[in-house]
Amino acid sequence: MGSLEEPTSATKSLECAKKVRPLVKEMYARAHEAKKQGRPVAYCMVMSQYDEILRAMDVTPIWTENYGGLCATKRDADRFLAKADAEGYSMFLCSYATTGIGFDALRRELEEIPADAPDGGMAEPDMLLGSSAMCDPRYKWYQALGRYKDTPIYNIDVVIPPVDAELGEIRDYYIKYQVEEIKGLVAFLEKATKKKMDWERLNEIIDLSEETNRLWRECHQLRKAIPCPMPAEDHFRTFVPGRFWLGTQEARDFYREMRDELKYRVENKIGVVPQEKYRLLWGGGLPPWHTMKLFNYFGALGAVFVRETAYIPYESVDIPPLVTHPLERLAYRAFGHFTYRYEGSRKGCGNPHVQLILDWLDEYKADGVVMHQVMTCRATTIGQTHHRQLIQKYVKLPVMFLESDIVDVRTYSEEQTRRQIDTFLELVDSYKTANGC
Repeated sequence: MGSLEEPTSATKSLECAKKVRPLVKEMYARAHEAKKQGRPVAYCMVMSQYDEILRAMDVTPIWTENYGGLCATKRDADRFLAKADAEGYSMFLCSYATTGIGFDALRRELEEIPADAPDGGMAEPDMLLGSSAMCDPRYKWYQALGRYKDTPIYNIDVVIPPVDAELGEIRDYYIKYQVEEIKGLVAFLEKATKKKMDWERLNEIIDLSEETNRLWRECHQLRKAIPCPMPAEDHFRTFVPGRFWLGTQEARDFYREMRDELKYRVENKIGVVPQEKYRLLWGGGLPPWHTMKLFNYFGALGAVFVRETAYIPYESVDIPPLVTHPLERLAYRAFGHFTYRYEGSRKGCGNPHVQLILDWLDEYKADGVVMHQVMTCRATTIGQTHHRQLIQKYVKLPVMFLESDIVDVRTYSEEQTRRQIDTFLELVDSYKTANGC
């Protein structure tokens, strides 16, 4: 296991990527300042469709999953994981959640924020906003915190239709249901904050978010260039404004600057490595935050990740012109984001996630796929063996499985991982030779 002194992060290519760390620090500083001033602070889950609502209600968010990743990058998650384990939570549960639970259990025991917690620790929340989106720990985590704090909780249901659903038949029902769920959250926030929602302001914030996502999508389109101007290690930093600052001028301005930087790099053929030999996709699983420097090893061998399936921008969604109420706009966005690949996948391999990978393999001229089998994340790991088989049914390209975790560094073996990477890139070489590349 690495020490706090060892570098764990990857080398950045973009100047914009170097500006993300101050944004993360400011997130936690703003929450502590809001708490001091008596303004509402909320524990939140990413991609729960309520970002703009919190901004409109002047609720300061604390993105608790991010804090797990932050502790991992600082190699300071062990004490929180150990505390969660002592409290009876299995090490095989989501390590974002067990890091957060361990943090709050220690805070309750010590009656203060644990000493030297990364970025000053998480401020004490006034409310807990859970979510059903993506996985069950995001729904149960905050319920478990009832053991350590008497804080109001609201869990919002973010519905995702089954893949074989006829979207035209179910769209209205799903959107109506999602609107009712968001209405419930707004009512909860109005009661908790003693403040009424400003619907006009919410619409303006949603407009800002749409522009932010449009700019963010442009950034990723520019990565199709050869050589690729931006690697995965930059993506897994620069997603922060789009996921944790959505609905703010800071996020919009960040991606405008990033797009311009990428345009410059593309026009001047500035790549990530001196000689781009292999173009890879990060095709499944969240990254190993404790050892992001593994991307440096890929880069040293001439490999660049040109696209990732995790932490990506919302897709552009067609919303009927008559839909102008902000809650309906949010509901349409959620429905569209989670289903936009359904119809295309039916014409292809039948699996939306795999179809996205197949499409990107072609669009980004990629030579192989790497998936991260995350020990504590079932949502992003289950099905990867099937996904590999399905990918290789349609394209003759190698797929590699990395085995580790998002937070728990005890699962990581540098020697084993480097051997895997060496073997995988040798295989990529042989495939390229066989295909005449």
